[in-house]
Amino acid sequence: MIYLELPPNVANMQKMANGLAKSMFRTISRKYDKAEHTPPKELDALKSMLGGGGGGMGGLGGSGKEKEAKPGVKNGGNMVAIAAMTEMCWGDAGLALAIPGQGLGNAAIMAAGTPEQKEKFGKCWAAMAITEPGTGSDAGNIKTTAKKDGDDYLINGEKIYITAGGRASHVVVWANIDPTQGKAGIKSFVVPKDLPGVQLVRLEKKMGIRASDTAAITFTNVRVPQENLLGSAEIKDKKEGFGGVMQTFDNTRPPVAAMSLGVSRASLDLTKELLAKEGVIIDYKKSRWTNDALRAEIEWMESEWESAYLLTMRAAWMADNGQPNSKEASMCKAKAGRVGNYIVLRCVELTRNLGYSEVHLLEKWARDQKILDIFEGTQQIQQLIVARQVLGKSSKELR
Repeated sequence: MIYLELPPNVANMQKMANGLAKSMFRTISRKYDKAEHTPPKELDALKSMLGGGGGGMGGLGGSGKEKEAKPGVKNGGNMVAIAAMTEMCWGDAGLALAIPGQGLGNAAIMAAGTPEQKEKFGKCWAAMAITEPGTGSDAGNIKTTAKKDGDDYLINGEKIYITAGGRASHVVVWANIDPTQGKAGIKSFVVPKDLPGVQLVRLEKKMGIRASDTAAITFTNVRVPQENLLGSAEIKDKKEGFGGVMQTFDNTRPPVAAMSLGVSRASLDLTKELLAKEGVIIDYKKSRWTNDALRAEIEWMESEWESAYLLTMRAAWMADNGQPNSKEASMCKAKAGRVGNYIVLRCVELTRNLGYSEVHLLEKWARDQKILDIFEGTQQIQQLIVARQVLGKSSKELR
């Protein structure tokens, strides 16, 4: 079973991440929000300190190195990633995504790669390329192809909205090795960006998380060795093929939920601090129903935040303990995204001119928060996945 108290190894990493958020991220947050596409040089020293790609303090999806907490209970990289990512995004979500070596592609390598591939690519900085101009939330509609050519694959296609695609050294590209098999033919490839045929087309100008670059990349006859295909190239079953690749989302959705938890908690903390200066103090000994409307709403938002937090920790705990967590990963992503949107925008409203102006970071957090409800699967996609799981329906039966 899951224990609500954080084990010492996770709590220590959480404390370390909070210190980083306070001492570094908050101090440079506004700087890189205004200087979009300028690499945050202050983060360069963090790669070795955080353990490199795929499993460090901010690694999305964990390292797979579990530690026994109780007999039969493991607290590993996924739970560490949640605790750390929440704290770092309390500092700045864009900067958390810009840490060298901590890409979404690293989570794909850890989720779908063989032990040899994890060893070979685990320390690289890998972005993840899924979305295409004609394919948004429906990842099964991918048009990028990977055609077998001798011992290699030739990759052709275009990918957009690639987080850290400009700065990462590698890109994990989702492509179809056999379009006649539909979703079953979709596989992931680790593609070094310096290969011939890989072209960085542009870096997007965005509403939020501006410290993190978002790229569009084209792939034209990019020759990739067969050993760069994550997992097996064999198409055994239509359910197994795409399902194996989708396990990546089960690893990365909880950390994205944690990002939303970090931003929304930052907004709540600052709002309570600003209200306290005006004499509005929350008395937690009083019943919410006997409080005034403002204090009652703050308490309600905090309770909603707690519920999203517990859902997220459970999804990460299940991943660490080898339990299928697809439903829980989507539940926590949907809950944290929706709750985060409400909290951050409401905090802007409650603080009035201080929330809407650049006097504080509240307006920035409102801009940052929106994407956390969209990428890694929109609210609607998460609800669809949960409904299929609860009702026992396939993707064909429930669209």
